[in-house]
Amino acid sequence: MKTKPSSDQTSFVVRLAWEDRTSFEEIRERTGFAESQVIEIMRRELKPSSFRCWRKRVSGRVTKHRKLLELRLKG
Repeated sequence: MKTKPSSDQTSFVVRLAWEDRTSFEEIRERTGFAESQVIEIMRRELKPSSFRCWRKRVSGRVTKHRKLLELRLKG
C-alpha cells in the first residue's frame, strides 16, 4: 500500500469488509482500496484469530465477489 489510510478510513474499510453483503468491488468503488489492500488492512488491524475467521468467511462467500454473485443469480 502506497499511503497509510487514516484511522477513519481504516475503520470504514474494516466495517465494510465485515459486512457480508458488501462486495470487494463495492468497497473499491467507495474507498478506492482494492481487494488485496483490504486484506492487508484487515491483517494489520485484526487479531490473528479474528483475521483467520474473517478470511474463512469471505473466501467462501459469493456475495463478497460481484461476478460470482451475478453468475449464481443467472444459473
